Amino acid sequence: MNVHRRVLVLGGARSGKSRTALQLAERASASRIYIATAQAYDDEMRERIAQHRMERDGSWRTQDSPLDLPQTIRAHVGPGTAVLVDCLTLWLSNILLAERDPGQETEFLIRAIQEASGPLILVSNEVGHGIVPATPLGRRFRDEQGRLNQRIAEACDAVVFVAAGCPILLKPAPSLQLTLA
Repeated sequence: MNVHRRVLVLGGARSGKSRTALQLAERASASRIYIATAQAYDDEMRERIAQHRMERDGSWRTQDSPLDLPQTIRAHVGPGTAVLVDCLTLWLSNILLAERDPGQETEFLIRAIQEASGPLILVSNEVGHGIVPATPLGRRFRDEQGRLNQRIAEACDAVVFVAAGCPILLKPAPSLQLTLA
């Protein structure tokens, strides 16, 4: 059995990625921390946050970290405790809205992930399958999210893609060999 200490769970909106990540964390350890990146700016987001809280039982501790995610990961990841970050998409949105450099912030996050000494599960949206956003900010976000997901996937031991509630292991995967005739 392969042990994967750092796992990225990707998927579209309402794909089941958070539920899959919760299950992974619950199997990894009885001690669990949920790092939330969302900020409740409106009623819809408050409702989404409340729904996510209801999906976790009382064994979870929650830590809010809308911007300083690398520091929060360093402070909470360790042997014996499973840490779940939900989600990198909202964290990136927060970074862009705070006018921070997403490339630099990603580098800080990558270092924190690589230094993680315990189970770490990160959730992120795969946004590249949709339509091209109509605004420059939307296109910038989509591009930054794609770059972030690639970097995080590279830093993780395993990557799981979730579609329609079905997890699909992307990494590790057998080597791709093509014969072109």
